Amino acid sequence: MSLSPSAVVCAWLLVLLCAVSGAYCLLRSGRSSGGPAAAGDAVMGFGMALMAAPLGAGGGWQAPLLGAVFCGAALHAAWLLRGGLHHAHHLIGSLTMVYMALAAGSGAGHGQGHDHGQGSGLPLLTGLLLVYYAGYAVLGGARLVTADGAASAARPAGVAAHRAVAAGPAEVIRACRLTMAMGMLAMLLMM
Repeated sequence: MSLSPSAVVCAWLLVLLCAVSGAYCLLRSGRSSGGPAAAGDAVMGFGMALMAAPLGAGGGWQAPLLGAVFCGAALHAAWLLRGGLHHAHHLIGSLTMVYMALAAGSGAGHGQGHDHGQGSGLPLLTGLLLVYYAGYAVLGGARLVTADGAASAARPAGVAAHRAVAAGPAEVIRACRLTMAMGMLAMLLMM
């Protein structure tokens, strides 16, 4: 069963959002302020873009390749956990991508053009991941709104208007992470 035209358009929009987020994080990782977290975000963004692409069966190369890449990313995130729990989200994200790659490799994943009503993966695990990413997206969106709102209230009106047009790096980073969380939600819902 092939994807409907609206599903293909939505998939390509998700690819675009994830690729742009990955590119920004890659640029940020090259700077001294980015570091390993930015590199992890870049890998996640590009991997999500590739996984969301409606390429059909693709010869079966996507699932094993993405599974291997995200197993490596999960090991890296687990290594970074020794520096603090703030890297746990990267570990969860990498393991989620491994889970989705395995589900896609089983022939019933979201990029394979099969009936989405049949589902793939473990329903309980998929449900827990949906709850996690929905909570992450809601909290991330609230932080993005309140951080900009609180900062805008402290500035004069002209400065606040300029700030809204040219968001600072912290707001862009939050927006990229929010975009990727919403992308994860969309991909999990398509499983």
